[in-house]
Amino acid sequence: MNLKKIASFEKNHDALLPGLYASAPANGVTTFDLRFKKPNAGDYISPDALHTIEHLLATVLRNCREGQNIVYFGPMGCRTGFYLLTVRLGREDVLALLKECIPAALALDEIPGAKREECGNYLAHDLAGAKRELEEYEKVLEAL
Repeated sequence: MNLKKIASFEKNHDALLPGLYASAPANGVTTFDLRFKKPNAGDYISPDALHTIEHLLATVLRNCREGQNIVYFGPMGCRTGFYLLTVRLGREDVLALLKECIPAALALDEIPGAKREECGNYLAHDLAGAKRELEEYEKVLEAL
């Protein structure tokens, strides 16, 4: 089978910096790259903090004023950030939304959906580590 390279593999990851990147909409859905870490730099989000950020931000984003436009939020396998899939939201909309939602996620004292019956790996969480990563990403967004 002759497989075409997918768009995200066309990007030179060594040139990416922490930030917020948008792909061209496909089928009405825009994929945002919430890049927390510089790829291939040796600094990655720990698996437990990554899992916790997923629970925190997925919950807050789906409960925010634009929740109906959130299709998906989840981690990158490389542990340098997250994908946010949206409909009807542009980059500036998502930037403003993240600036509202990250503080709301940081204010949570419990991890949503972290009970055994709610999560497939409920012991793999790190709330303090997740909050440190979110605080660092918040600074990145403020500079944009």
